[in-house]
Formats: sequence, structure tokens, C-alpha cells
Amino acid sequence: MTTPSFVAASSPAETADIVLINANIHTVDDNTPRAKAVAIRSGRFMAVGNEDDVTPFIGDHTKVIDLEGRFVMPGLYDMHTHPDLALAPGYADYLNIGFEDPTPEEVKQAILDYADSHPGDGWIYGQYFVRYTFKQAGLVADRDWLDSFMPDRPVAILDRSWGCMMVNSRALALANITAETQDPRHGYIERDSITHEPSGILVDGAYAIIHATMPPTPQHALTRAYREGLHFQSGHGVVGTKYVHVCEHRLNALRSLDQDGKLSVRVEAAISWQDDIFPVKRRWELLAGERHYYRSNRLNANAVKFHFDGTHESRSSYLSTPWPGEKNWRGHLNLTPEHIVDMVVDMDRKGVRVIAHCTGDGASDIFLDAVAQARARNGNNGVRHQCAHSTTLLDTNLVRFKALDVTAEFSPVGWFPSSFANARAVFGEERMQRAYNFKGVIEAGGNAVMGTDWPVSSLNPWIGFEAMITRQNPFGEEEGQFFGHPISLEQAIRVMTINGAWCMGIEQHAGSISVGKSADLIVLDRDLFDIAIKGNLHATQVELTLLEGEVTWDRLGAFTDTDMAATWQEPLPAF
Repeated sequence: MTTPSFVAASSPAETADIVLINANIHTVDDNTPRAKAVAIRSGRFMAVGNEDDVTPFIGDHTKVIDLEGRFVMPGLYDMHTHPDLALAPGYADYLNIGFEDPTPEEVKQAILDYADSHPGDGWIYGQYFVRYTFKQAGLVADRDWLDSFMPDRPVAILDRSWGCMMVNSRALALANITAETQDPRHGYIERDSITHEPSGILVDGAYAIIHATMPPTPQHALTRAYREGLHFQSGHGVVGTKYVHVCEHRLNALRSLDQDGKLSVRVEAAISWQDDIFPVKRRWELLAGERHYYRSNRLNANAVKFHFDGTHESRSSYLSTPWPGEKNWRGHLNLTPEHIVDMVVDMDRKGVRVIAHCTGDGASDIFLDAVAQARARNGNNGVRHQCAHSTTLLDTNLVRFKALDVTAEFSPVGWFPSSFANARAVFGEERMQRAYNFKGVIEAGGNAVMGTDWPVSSLNPWIGFEAMITRQNPFGEEEGQFFGHPISLEQAIRVMTINGAWCMGIEQHAGSISVGKSADLIVLDRDLFDIAIKGNLHATQVELTLLEGEVTWDRLGAFTDTDMAATWQEPLPAF
């Protein structure tokens, strides 16, 4: 195929900082989808085309790299993740049980070992237990179970889905949670049906009562968590990300990394609307304007995140009709519809993006209604709101994502066959057939993106990348295909690149390899169009990552010992 040339308006007298030649470039630019060379100057693509097109821009100081036919594409976008929630507990020396799906006995032993190595009367706090494995073992996860072996120290263990927390009687007492304690609006306290005494399971926002009683996560742990998260993401080709649920302490950690020149990924940080996971002090001051204090070329806090409903495992996802086996229970709304409309309209007017956690089809329906109200009152002001998770969507709502300029965000790791995914298949056969409807949103013209939702699933974006295309287990651990419909490789690449840029509102100057756009690209160890996707795509290695022409990751060593050396020199963190 003859590759058409598309060269910048720059004068040949202007020389490039970097020129990549002999490449196999998938540009995600519909006008010229393939190229073989690029020239980069001052962080932007000044030429994209054949080698003849970039040669005039090579000067005495230009770094020229022969990629020897390697595959190149735009950098990736992870539009929902939580490095602080995944890593900071470990760096704060909290308990890490350390198993993917721990048995109750493994949970118990981990708590006892932690108590032995951390003597005293302080909190034993950490992650994770899985209610599903307790059911499999014929046990009830509650305070009685914890009290049976740890009655004297406060214990609080998060469920792997982050949908609930199990605490013992000592923790309940310190938090003053009794039979008389009212449920918060965005969660509930599980209780004995007769005495109303708390069972020790706190669902959704209810466990923030426990967090409010505990010391806050240390700042050093947050900073290290973000630093290593950024390192990992750059090493896997990510150039844009959203860190969902932040507070002032977390923004200070991100700002310190930004000032140190270590913000190697564009970060949109979403302020928590409620105390869903941890107490959020000075929320209103941040939303009123203090968020701008953190603004830079690579960091903004111009978004707000809220949990509109709950989770599958807790059966608190808000559905449009009752849950299977229930006459009336449709799940739980954490806010009233009136509250959500007022909030969305107000945030939209302020230019703040709303990222709404919606796992039930009833929740996403109400969220779209609220955005429609915002559009009617404020006009379409360019603020693109985001339906987080979008686990189940009503078919009638698929076209509304395009009509309302709302992003549909999905977590593909939740839909390849695995014990984790199968445990989440609780919506019933009919709903599961239309769960995770990535294809439906795309075919209706809407913008769909991917979020790893780490630590709910791996931070490695290539696992979800493969799952989008196959809906099969990348590791071969379970056979078969999960519910729903795959999308093509070409569609998945757009989801991972230009769609993410659109979701961040920067698609005019990022997200594709096009002249004039930010010089963001990745060089891979394999041609994605020349491999069997299943079992291979998830293992892709990123050899070079450029963000704004800056080398953030350089497995090739092409820039070692130059003034363009990569931001991250050390091996990738192993998590």
C-alpha cells in the first residue's frame, strides 16, 4: 500500500528534536491511517508520512531513531483508576491479605499474623475479603466471625469490590455505630432483623463512618502510590488518565509530583462528592474554586465523582425493575433524583465534569435524565460528563450518549470469564445478555472508553484491551466467552486512544498521530494486526512512550545517556 504523505506547515528550515523512521504507524487519523515516519519538535508532530517527508527536518541536533519496522500507535487512555486506593494502604503498612479470592481461613490467618507483627491496641485495617468465598464456605461474614478470634482490637477489612466493609465489635464501638445509628443516604448498615444491632457489614458510603474514626492515610504513602502508579502507567503506554475520588490530601500529593517533573501522564483528578470511601474535607472550597490551585499543563481537578448507586455484589445497584427474586427491591439510590439534577446542573454550569458511578440500568437512566436537564438549562457548553462503569444500560438509552455528549465508560476486565466476573453475574440472565454493552454504545454513535478501575482489576490496560475484542479469558484459565458482544481491533484501538482524548476534552490536540497534535505515541514489541488477539494482546510490551515529545518510558534504551533520557529509568513496579 502506498502511504500518503501529510506533512506539517513548518518550514524545512525548522529542524526536529526527534525523528522516528522505518516505523509501522497506525495513526488513528481517518485521513491518513498509516505512516512510516514522524518528526517531532517542541512536543508536537511537525511531520507525519514517509521517510522523504521527515528528512528535511533532520538537523545536526536531531535525535533520529530507526524503529526497524516496529508497530507504533497513539498513547493509551485509562479513564478510571485509583492508584491511591490500591497502593497507599500497603505503603502505610496496613494489612494486605494478599490473595485474589482469599478463603475465610486465609483472611483469619492474615489478621492474626498482622496482629502478631504489629502488637498493641491499634487498628487492624486492610484489604480484602470476598463475601462470595464466605458463602462458598458456608460462613457468614460479620462481626461475630471477627470477634471469635480478634475481640479486643478494632478490625476493618474491605471487600474486594469495595462495595462493603466487615468490622468487629470493637471497631463499631469506636465509631459509635449502634442500633440507633441512622443509615447515611449513600449507604447502609446491615442489621439484625429483630434487634437492629449492626451485623458488622457496612455497605457503600456507610463504611466512611469507620474511616472518619481512623487516622487519615499518611501523605508519604499517597505520594509514593501516585508516583509508582504513574511509573507503571507510562511503562504500559498510558498518556492520559483519570484518578477518581480525590481529596485535598491527594491533590497535594499529585501537585508535589507535578512540581518534581514526575507527572508523566496527563491526570484529571475527580473530587469526591460525598464521603463515599474516605472523609473529604474542604470539598466545597475545592469545588467552588480552590481546585484551580492545582491546575497545570498535566493536572486538573475539574471533575467531581459520586456514587449514584451501589454494587452488584451488595445488590445495591439501582435497577429499572426489581432484582431477580425480589418483588420490590430495585437497589439503592445514594442521592434523591432531585439532588442529582440540582448537582449535575450546577456542576455543568461551573464547567465541572460529573463522573457518575452507575452500575444499574436505573441509575444510568436517571443520570442521563439529569444531564438532559443540564443541557436544557445551560445549553451544550462543551462539558462532557461521564457515566462510570455503565454495567447495565437500557437499550433505549444507547442513543442518548451521543445526543447528550456523555461518555460511556466500561471496565472490560469485568467481562472475561473468571471467578471474579462470574461472581458479578448476578443481574439475571436477561440483564446479563445486555451487560457491558460497549458495542451498543459505539454502534449508536456514542463515545465509549475504558477504565481499569484498579484495584478492582489490574492497572495493566492491555488486559482489558484484549478482553474488549475477545470477551474470553486472556490467560486461558476459563474457557468460553462472557455475556455480550466483542468489538473489532480497530474499534478497540480508538476506544483506547482518541475516545479517551475526547473524554478528557483534548481530542483537538491529542489522541491521534496527526500533524500539529501533541507528540504522544507508543512503540510496541508486536504488530497488533499481525497476531492472534486471544492470549497475546494482553502481553504486549511497550518499548517507548512519548508524551508531548518527552520520553517517559524507554525500554529500547534509545535515549539513555542523552538529555532526552526517560522520566522513569528503573524497572517497572511489580504490581
